[in-house]
Amino acid sequence: MINNLKWKYLLIFIVLAGSIWLSYPLKEKIHLGLDLQGGMHLVLEVQTEKAVEAVLNRTANDIMRKMEDNDFDFERITTTADNIIQITLFHADSRSEIQNIFRDYPFMVEREFDSKNLILNYQLESEEAKNIEENAVDQGLETIRNRVDEFGVAEPTIQRQGSRRILIQLPGITDTRRAKNLIGKTALLEFKLVDDENSVQNALAGNIPEGNEILYQRQVIKETGEETKTPFLLKKHSVLTGDSLSSAKVSIDQSNVSEPYISMTFNKQGAVRFRDITRQNVRKRLAIVLDNNVYSAPVIQEEIAGGQAQITGRFTMEEARDLAIVLRAGTLPAPVIILEERDVGPSLGKDSIEKGIKSILIGGLFVIVFVAFYYKLSGTVADFAILLTLIILSGALAYFGAALTLPGIAGIILTVGMAVDANVLIFERIREELRIGKTLRAAVDVGFSRAFKTILDANVTTVIAAIVLFQFGTGPIKGFAVTLSIGVVASMFSSVFVTRVIFDTTLSLRKVKKLSI
Repeated sequence: MINNLKWKYLLIFIVLAGSIWLSYPLKEKIHLGLDLQGGMHLVLEVQTEKAVEAVLNRTANDIMRKMEDNDFDFERITTTADNIIQITLFHADSRSEIQNIFRDYPFMVEREFDSKNLILNYQLESEEAKNIEENAVDQGLETIRNRVDEFGVAEPTIQRQGSRRILIQLPGITDTRRAKNLIGKTALLEFKLVDDENSVQNALAGNIPEGNEILYQRQVIKETGEETKTPFLLKKHSVLTGDSLSSAKVSIDQSNVSEPYISMTFNKQGAVRFRDITRQNVRKRLAIVLDNNVYSAPVIQEEIAGGQAQITGRFTMEEARDLAIVLRAGTLPAPVIILEERDVGPSLGKDSIEKGIKSILIGGLFVIVFVAFYYKLSGTVADFAILLTLIILSGALAYFGAALTLPGIAGIILTVGMAVDANVLIFERIREELRIGKTLRAAVDVGFSRAFKTILDANVTTVIAAIVLFQFGTGPIKGFAVTLSIGVVASMFSSVFVTRVIFDTTLSLRKVKKLSI
């Protein structure tokens, strides 16, 4: 009999040792959720219509560049509110050449040609617009997740809510202003040529040349805290965007160690494009624009090969690092607005932790004492199974990187109750068999085998409910579902498998005449 139990001893040892190793030290391995640790809770809404507008503008810019590269004759290209790209021609003969370009954009459908005003209209397909809006939320979710990961938040919750909303929970965050700026920054990086041929002052007076716009360079004077605004007259057309970036990092100006800047590297296509832009615009100024704010507008002295560029702007080190993070993580496909913002203070988290731990200790102590008193030595075996369940649960939570929430603590307490319930069913079944005169060995065999079906049914239904909670719940509800699911598996192992091994070992090693149950 003992030989048949050896592999079971080994399995129990591996599970126990592995759980202890995974969960030690407990404070470092198991992270606390938002409700326990404190932090920030945000609900964002993605302005998906802006994503459609951005795609339309990028398409228009791309088409304009192709027409300019091929020396096509046209007056101007604009976009309208109903997702239409309008190209005004000098001559109707240019229409066929431009139609050839649009063949590379099957999602743009040609509409009626205005032969009187020589305006060629192409509209974005409605189905394509819906796909762009749908993808904008998914892309925004991934971009925000990348930013938060680089920011260094342990166990964040970032998930989609409904059709346009994103839920964000950041445990342990104290600088909420910095976190909101990092998450909500669109990070639309554009390179635009400065129009030095026209007067900025005339443009500020309302005489903005067609195809131009006024943007400002905003800087804060560190000594006084005063913000200065320098206007720039820029070409609306972006000659290059942040989509061509491959990396961005913080560097230090060797001549002034207090002035960090952002060093950017373009991908292969971006490097070629940047080289062509600088070669064609020597002695002109190229503005580096991020979210409609001009950071710098240096004069192009010569062709720049190698795909390297810099963003300067009197940054603090923290500002430079955050800017590098958002550039590396990528541009949000559409702006986001904050619908709900809630801060969970650390005092509330500390109070919740203390009450949660207190409830576990008191509840667990009452259960252990009652079981040991009512079922005697067999109750002590059940108490060992409860302890083993908690150890396995701790190891599993550490392995999966799950965050412990207040409902998660409730799930642990419920797991303890279920572990006891399983042993109660087994012990009562064994008692019944002993009352009708069966031997100890037969009573134990029948008690475990017949109670197992009931225990399995109860646990399977519990796991199904936990899966539903995890699938449709958010934040703390998921924490409850995770601990409950893991706890069910752990309690099945300890309360059924381990206790059976202990009973079998006792009956094999000793000539037991009476079972203390």
